[in-house]
Amino acid sequence: MAQQEDVFKKIVSHCKEYGFVFPSSEIYDGLGAVYDYGQNGVEMKNNIKQYWWQSMVLLHDNIVGIDSSIFMHPTIWKASGHVDAFNDPLIDNRDSKKRYRADVLIEEQMAKYEDKIAKEIAKAQKKFGDAFDEAQFRATNPRVKENQEKYDNLHARYSEAMNKMDLDMLKQIILDEEIVCPISGTRNWTDVRQFNLMFSTEMGASADSSMKIYLRPETAQGIFVNYLNVQKTGRMKIPFGIAQIGKAFRNEIVARQFIFRMREFEQMEMQFFIKPGTELDWFAKWKETRMKWHQNLGFGAENYRFHDHDKLAHYANAATDIEFRMPFGFKEVEGIHSRTDFDLSQHEKFSGKQIKYFDPEMNESYTPYVIETSIGVDRMFLSIMCHSFEEEKLENGETRTVLHLPAALAPVKLAVFPLTKKDGLPEKAREIIDELKFHFNCKYEEKDQIGKRYRRQDAIGTPFCVTVDHQTLEDNTVTLRHRDSMEQERVNIADLRGIIEDQVTITSLLKKLQ
Repeated sequence: MAQQEDVFKKIVSHCKEYGFVFPSSEIYDGLGAVYDYGQNGVEMKNNIKQYWWQSMVLLHDNIVGIDSSIFMHPTIWKASGHVDAFNDPLIDNRDSKKRYRADVLIEEQMAKYEDKIAKEIAKAQKKFGDAFDEAQFRATNPRVKENQEKYDNLHARYSEAMNKMDLDMLKQIILDEEIVCPISGTRNWTDVRQFNLMFSTEMGASADSSMKIYLRPETAQGIFVNYLNVQKTGRMKIPFGIAQIGKAFRNEIVARQFIFRMREFEQMEMQFFIKPGTELDWFAKWKETRMKWHQNLGFGAENYRFHDHDKLAHYANAATDIEFRMPFGFKEVEGIHSRTDFDLSQHEKFSGKQIKYFDPEMNESYTPYVIETSIGVDRMFLSIMCHSFEEEKLENGETRTVLHLPAALAPVKLAVFPLTKKDGLPEKAREIIDELKFHFNCKYEEKDQIGKRYRRQDAIGTPFCVTVDHQTLEDNTVTLRHRDSMEQERVNIADLRGIIEDQVTITSLLKKLQ
């Protein structure tokens, strides 16, 4: 575990050093859990958003996009339940004066039991090799059975406490499990209490005419209040979906793990409107579609899993998370929820307006049900970074730091280097860039020796580098180097676009989804 934490620290500092992610307001000592994306980070983030957006609106003829405002009428948040129910259960340690989320403390305790089991299994696997029978080992090994029992008991109590939102019971679990504050090491806990996560502000010119409004804590409600506008103007027939990418804001008390949990973040959400009664079929279909989208990046199916919710939100009748294996364990990157007709019914009730869908085939009006897919751009970014980062030992004993980013998501697709700064080589290199820059992001670099330039590009994940040398001036060929294998080949300048474009565009990813 400690080794994984070291890797995570390296990833965080790598993100800063190579222009991916900076702490916000850093010259003023930063602002907690807010980050800025640097020159490489913003390119990669835009590529992730393009991959998601195009997979939704290009590949489905019944999904369209919108961009709704961050400020919305405050009654929207009353209707959605956020004013009354958008709370985290918090607990303070009296000695360290630190505040924690009670549910997170308990989930970390459950993860410790899982870790102990995994260590026993790994030891036995090493010992018995191919003859190892994991199922039998789980059923018979006393240490595994003991930890499994502890996990199951804790899990059952935790699910019950969360479903009832029984704050006393949550505190009792923390005491019974002897969970200590990571800073003070003591168990001197306060009671658990609720804390609303929405940021509020005032809108209006004068104090008496101003209205309390909220920064949206999710992008979904902007879709729900506009669904009929989109349906009518786009003449959409059910089933149809509305996609949106946008900022959301939550006053997270326990914001940590770098960009995993932030106070200002970006979501990619799609709400899919369907006939009531068909929701569980569509839920299953979207689970499969979304998992395929993630696995299409080539990170290996073993690094993903579905995690079905023990505690269903007040609006859902089915919910699952797609979790990705981060250096700090399996963590949620996307949620898929069957939201029933909760949101639309609530908005109809609170607004007093009819927002039912008229079904021409059935000749009747009804409130559609909704399947939601919701993914955090920043978490997606972090999962890609964590999986791609490698400190690779080379045959000559050196180490290189390389980001094995999927080529279509890499910030720079091609770096072009003149071997020297003279003899017309820089001009030839610029010529190549001027030809290719309309098709994908290219970078020119002439500083340092070639080996150092390769290392710099490896560290930002550039899939291809081209070196222009004296032979280039004679026969129009260049050396093309591949990031992952470090292999080099001599290719014709005229062939560069075909070789590279085929692998670095979002289209190349989308074609694999079909």
